[in-house]
This record gives sequence, structure tokens and C-alpha cells, in this order.
Amino acid sequence: MMGAGKTTVGREYARRHRMRFIDCDHEIEARTGVKVSTIFEIEGEEGFRRRETQLIDELTHESDLVLATGGGVVLNPDNRAMMSERGIVVYLNVPTTVLWERTRHDRNRPLLQVPNPRERIETLYRERDPLYRSVADIIVDGGRGNPGGMVRVIEKAIDNFKK
Repeated sequence: MMGAGKTTVGREYARRHRMRFIDCDHEIEARTGVKVSTIFEIEGEEGFRRRETQLIDELTHESDLVLATGGGVVLNPDNRAMMSERGIVVYLNVPTTVLWERTRHDRNRPLLQVPNPRERIETLYRERDPLYRSVADIIVDGGRGNPGGMVRVIEKAIDNFKK
């Protein structure tokens, strides 16, 4: 979910393990030269999701890469399949109250530009949580701990997963 800490935690995990880190949304912005919100305005969510799927397909073929996907990546069954088949998927499960606190002042989140953004977060969570769980190899409950602590939990879970 947006605000779960994917970029912060993913970047720290990659640093500790000397891996490359890519945030999908930031990569799309770098390649297009415009913000995700602009892509949503011009192409709609469908256009953005198409770009996201192309990027997921490309990047999931790479090794030694930590990839922070956008929160809606799981909506596409092809994305879920690519992630499951080509890597270890970690779901950072964060309560909606924490997601709201982290995102409520962020005007660069197109899906929250609605009359009731808090309700929107809760709706997105209810819709997406089962999809996240269906694709996740590892589920980490988070939200209140520090990023370093979450990375340590992920490291241990990945070590156990590989056994």
C-alpha cells in the first residue's frame, strides 16, 4: 500500500546487501520525465498501469535487485505472476491508520485526490490486501517500528524462506 514504507525499507535492505534498488514509480518518472500524477492526468490510471506492467516485466528479469513496486501493481494478474515467478515477494502490511498518517499531507498521490482520502485508503486496503497476500512469499507486519528493524525482520524471513 502507499505509505507502507516500501521505498525506505527496500532502499535500506538493498544498501545492506549491496544490491541495486529501484522504486517503480520513481523509475517511471525518470523515464518519462514527468510525475506519476501527470501520467494519471493525461493517460488515466489505465495508461499508468500499462507503463508499470512493462517496467515490471523488464526489471523482474534482473538479479541482485530490490524492487519497490507501486501499491496498485497487484491489480494486474500478469504483474502478480511475474513477481511470483521471478523473485521473492515481501508484503509490508501496515494498518490503514498508519497509512493515513503517512500520506494525508501528500498531494502527489493521485488516488487520494478525492473528497474522503481516508476512506479511500481503507477501501484500497480492503481490495488489495487479499491480492498482496496471494502473491507474498513473506508478510511483514509493520507501521510503528523503524526501517532498520523492519529490514532485520525481512532478512530473517528471507533466510528462512531460502532454506
